[in-house]
Amino acid sequence: MSRLAETAGLTEVQREIVSTVRDFVDKEILPVATELEHRDEYPYGIVDGLKELGLFGLMIPEEYGGLGESLLTYALCVEEIARGWMSVSGIVNTHFIVAYMLGKYGTREQKEAFLPRMAAGEVRGAFSMSEPGLGSDVSAITSKGVRDGAAGGYALTGQKMWLTNGGTSSLVAVLCRTDEGHPADAPPHRSMTTFLVEKEPGFGEVRPGLTIPGKIDKMGYKGVDTTELIMDGLRVPADRVLGGTTGRGFYQMMDGVEVGRVNVAARGCGVARRAFELGISYAQQRHTFGRAIAGHQAIQFKLAEMATKVEAAHAMMVNAARKKDSGERNDLEAGMAKYLASEYCKEVVEDAFRIHGGYGFSKEYEIERLYREAPMLLIGEGTAEIQKMIIGRRLLEEYRVQG
Repeated sequence: MSRLAETAGLTEVQREIVSTVRDFVDKEILPVATELEHRDEYPYGIVDGLKELGLFGLMIPEEYGGLGESLLTYALCVEEIARGWMSVSGIVNTHFIVAYMLGKYGTREQKEAFLPRMAAGEVRGAFSMSEPGLGSDVSAITSKGVRDGAAGGYALTGQKMWLTNGGTSSLVAVLCRTDEGHPADAPPHRSMTTFLVEKEPGFGEVRPGLTIPGKIDKMGYKGVDTTELIMDGLRVPADRVLGGTTGRGFYQMMDGVEVGRVNVAARGCGVARRAFELGISYAQQRHTFGRAIAGHQAIQFKLAEMATKVEAAHAMMVNAARKKDSGERNDLEAGMAKYLASEYCKEVVEDAFRIHGGYGFSKEYEIERLYREAPMLLIGEGTAEIQKMIIGRRLLEEYRVQG
């Protein structure tokens, strides 16, 4: 157990869960992560191991076959998984956002239909908001869900982008615009609906009207499949509107994204901790000018800064998770945690890269993989600039000048 990133006040069950995941990471993920990442290969064996651990049901209520654990427990597990390989944490993140949204907003029938199979890892979730031309501007989505009177459901049309688990998932929460029952001048966010789209895993036309073209080739964050999603008259029954009522999709998705931002913060903490571990280990093994480079003050300064950033990011991530668990609004804390953890992660990884010198540029060393993975955290679940906008607006609400 490292001195850094310890979490006070955990229950015995929480400590046991996190310890079990940490052991799994050390034994099953770290030894194979770099090889799988270089091949851009989906980690089927690792996913099967996570199923056996019950991790896909970690936050799903016990009545539906899950463990009923808190967001904090989940975030600490994500931190450990990202320490091993960030892509694996991406596989569980979208699954849990969908499970969280179903648990909070789904109808009884929707919960019973999906949550037990999601807890077992038999159904794996993905969620889709972004589109090719809009980035973080969710209110500008153009995908539409039109009432199909004859069939008693909806026909969905549009193109989605940056869908994590797009190929391997079997349930996708898709945000579309539905204008029924809303005046023409209503704010855009009031005309959005979340649809629960069931599909077969794979690529190509995975069901009539739904195509997953293929994996997007990425600089990092490999292994996990990132895809587009194209709907062309995709028919979805009315009972697959999340919660049973249209027009609530924006709020449902934004609530889910808050969970996702805590997840991204946890990923940043995990990657940064691994980079620190690699840096401090290498600094004690590499010798220059007759002694280990850890004996040079310049390297000690780097290690001190890296460790402080790891500790600070972890504390903010834990605070954001606990705030959400308490039932309080946490968009400010989640935005701050995601912003700080992703920025600090980038800086800690770069310092570890510098400590490795020329060897950091070699694919034989793990830090090369981390160096390509860290930038994704700066843009995932909203860019750093979007986080600062959210933080600034919330601060102005909290500290509004009266009179």
